Amino acid sequence: MTGHAPSTRAGPRVLFWVQHLLGIGHVHRATLLARAMAAAGLRVTVASGGFPVAGTDFGPARVVPLPPARAADPSFRVLLDAEGAPIDDAWRARRRAALLDLAAEVRPDLIVTETWPFGRRSFAFELEPLIEAARRTNPALVVAASVRDILVEKPAKKTRAMAETARAVCDLVLVHGDPTVVPFEASFPDAPLIADRIAYTGYVAPPRRAGAPDPGASTDGRDAVIVAAGGGAVGAGLFEAAAGARALSRRAGDTVWRLLLGPDLPEAAAASIRRRIGTGIVVEAARPDYPDLLAGCRLSVSQAGYNTVMDVLAAGCRALFVPFAADGETEQATRARLLAERGLAGMVAEAGLDADRLAAAVDRVLAGPAPPRPTLKVDGARESGRLLSAALGVRVPVPPGGEADRVSPAPS
Repeated sequence: MTGHAPSTRAGPRVLFWVQHLLGIGHVHRATLLARAMAAAGLRVTVASGGFPVAGTDFGPARVVPLPPARAADPSFRVLLDAEGAPIDDAWRARRRAALLDLAAEVRPDLIVTETWPFGRRSFAFELEPLIEAARRTNPALVVAASVRDILVEKPAKKTRAMAETARAVCDLVLVHGDPTVVPFEASFPDAPLIADRIAYTGYVAPPRRAGAPDPGASTDGRDAVIVAAGGGAVGAGLFEAAAGARALSRRAGDTVWRLLLGPDLPEAAAASIRRRIGTGIVVEAARPDYPDLLAGCRLSVSQAGYNTVMDVLAAGCRALFVPFAADGETEQATRARLLAERGLAGMVAEAGLDADRLAAAVDRVLAGPAPPRPTLKVDGARESGRLLSAALGVRVPVPPGGEADRVSPAPS
């Protein structure tokens, strides 16, 4: 994780609170948002509450680590500190004090919270005091929530509490999606209660090219089956099934299958997968040229996390999603289902997945029609920067070429 000293130039001050607990998608999306805010003329300080993630770059933003926390497992019921012990009231007091001290130094004009209050509600112990203290110092403070397109389903009582908190503390709710693809109310039924706060930004994705990869790019993905699970922390089951599925597939048993193991996949699981692979299967670390691999592949097989889906849809390839759904997680399953209903991908449930079921699902997708070529609005980071700057009275020029970047995927 990289960061820089605070900028000395003039401009509104932003305190961007970011807390990833299990996967790496949240922090990577946050890097794009931080860089976009800086490009829009804002002075950004990132309060980072997670463990460091290699390769992240917040650009000119200043990154200040808080005492880190992570989830003990996919249930998110237990949070662990830097020593691997469950967090307690003493830890919370230290963490709250560190955040309040940072806010007193920054004196923000804008606070942006990543996910909260639509998740990360166990961190209300520090965020509610943060906003109260910042508003006492600056009555004109703007508070914005940054949230992905789909939330994990919650009981009605919790959903209502999220909406009430958002209405009470947020001036703006940035939904990083497109209502014509997935409306926020599809996973958050109380969205009408905060309709006047919601602004859709489009999807937050790294800048990329339309069409084929550069002529000098790797050809490793050409006609291959690319299997990925993001950071990999909860991807072992998918990789185990894929290791045996190639030999069973009628429509993809004649090509290379590339299994891209994420950095958070436990080493024991990675070793087990490597022992099981047969002819025609390549196991390697997750690759930065993943989008280029997809551009020429026969099929993408992946989980359905936000960032991975953006890469898959932008590539326009045939795709099969195996959404992570353990411990009550519904976000990926909802995203995969909605995309499957629109004919953009196939879907197979994670529960009970084995090589036979995965091979059958692969063959169904390859036997079906090619997916349509949607035009995706993927400049969500830049639009977020524009919206936040506008909320602070800062005008951001529209770049040449129009108001938004759109990616028309290459034909499969």
